[in-house]
Amino acid sequence: MSSESLCYCLLLLVGHFSLSASSTAAGKVSAIIVFGDSTVDAGNNNFIPTVAKGNFPPYGRDFDGGLATGRFSNGRLVTDFLSEEFGLPSSVPAYLDPSYTIDQLATGVSFASGGTGLDYLTAKIASVIPLSQQLEYFVEYKERLKVAKGESVANEIIAEALYIFSIGTNDFIVNYLVLPLRPTQYTPPEYVAHLIVLADTAVRGAYDLGARKIEFTGLAPFGCVPVARTLNHDKPGECNEEYNKLARRFNAELKEAMRKLNGELAGAQVVYAETYSLVSAIVANPSDYGFENVVQGCCGTGLIETSVLCGVDEPLTCQDAEKYVFFDSVHPSQRTYRIVADNILNNALKVFM
Repeated sequence: MSSESLCYCLLLLVGHFSLSASSTAAGKVSAIIVFGDSTVDAGNNNFIPTVAKGNFPPYGRDFDGGLATGRFSNGRLVTDFLSEEFGLPSSVPAYLDPSYTIDQLATGVSFASGGTGLDYLTAKIASVIPLSQQLEYFVEYKERLKVAKGESVANEIIAEALYIFSIGTNDFIVNYLVLPLRPTQYTPPEYVAHLIVLADTAVRGAYDLGARKIEFTGLAPFGCVPVARTLNHDKPGECNEEYNKLARRFNAELKEAMRKLNGELAGAQVVYAETYSLVSAIVANPSDYGFENVVQGCCGTGLIETSVLCGVDEPLTCQDAEKYVFFDSVHPSQRTYRIVADNILNNALKVFM
């Protein structure tokens, strides 16, 4: 398969997973405000000119009402479950969806865009919303909130909201590992360092705009998603360990960067959410978590299908996504998101409960 095909198949991968909990944290968080990629895109890509969409069946078939909202899964995402666990609505709406009022967005909003990354070039490749634009949407959102709620109430919502960043995988599998430009500019360690600077800048930007409760999710082992296994020419069907090494390096440096920010940003709590170990455990021993298939996604053959390749007319799509770690060849199933969420809520986010 060509580099272009690899880029297309992996376009929407994200590198993170999360969710579920044994107790609620109602009243501790005013809203869930989300920045990132397809792990947390609630449907913003539906409203921009890009092929990176998931607003058609079988996506969303296990969502409330069986609606394909634009989420790249069969149901809810990490942020949806987290919202519910904090006593907020059971799903976080997409900012660009005109069907939601500002009152509905006051308890949570996602600015995320499937296919984007920390690197502006990553977003440009996929014709999606760069992180810088997501932050600009947040500025616009704040002004709308002030008009609707009054400045005092709006400021309180902004100060007490939980800000979640879930982004970074596409910078590797859509950009650095596929296209020629960035490798001519950076060695792998240099590119990781470059991305960490961008992550630091994004968190500082959110802080300057009022964010005080901030969580940045680390990357999952993206070398183990079905399409990465399919395209692993050295060891077909196995995880691509070179990819996973990059994820681990990124995570180590991201964790340290968030630790430093937590000490530097006055009045803020900045936490790093580790997901790599849990997802690795699920991949290594799926039956321990109630799964039957980790090598293929539910949609189609489960080997390469994602986004437009995962369509309603695909005859091989599975009947029960609960048995699959991945719904398509790059994105986790709703059940996986739920499992990983328990880990995030009961560990990284305990400080906000």
